[in-house]
Amino acid sequence: MPDLFSMRPLIAILRGITPVEAVDVAETLVAAGITIIEVPMNSPKPFESIAKMREAVGNVACVGGGTIMTVDDVSALQSCGGQFVVSPDCNTDVIESTKSNGLMSFPGVMTPTECFAALRSGADGLKIFPSFLLTPAGLKAVRAVLPKDTRVYAVGGCEPAHFADWLAAGATGFGLGSSLYKPGAALADIKRSATAAVAAYDNAIA
Repeated sequence: MPDLFSMRPLIAILRGITPVEAVDVAETLVAAGITIIEVPMNSPKPFESIAKMREAVGNVACVGGGTIMTVDDVSALQSCGGQFVVSPDCNTDVIESTKSNGLMSFPGVMTPTECFAALRSGADGLKIFPSFLLTPAGLKAVRAVLPKDTRVYAVGGCEPAHFADWLAAGATGFGLGSSLYKPGAALADIKRSATAAVAAYDNAIA
């Protein structure tokens, strides 16, 4: 099984994707260098899309579910082959269920209180959301009190042009949504956006 933490820490958030386009989009992202793929639950038939992606690119990519807010969704995700759970909030029941099902947990947090509650419940990493409200300066302040090995992903308003600022503030990686994918987007446009994001990240860490 691919190791998520050894991959480039860019997460493609494919809100609204359908099972019909799932494989083509996943293969396009992987070819561009993005190998962590999230399918939010408020997409049409998300578990079917996840299963199709796992079958198509599961040997080189990690595929998980986003906007997961119930333990039932965690169980359904595990059953269809999903590998990680991303939530919009710090729901300790969801985190604990995620870990008991053998999946990785990335809950949404903003404050130090939420960060530590998530980590105590077993979260593998933290999703700062929406990150544009916190700003790199805010992340730097929060990061100062977190365990040094905490993985922190900025999601919501983090454009590739500002990756360097977020990384300098302590971000581990980024979740990319509408800047990367919108329902019905052409594969050529997805490839172009993904390639640009990969280049921006690689340049930021060079």
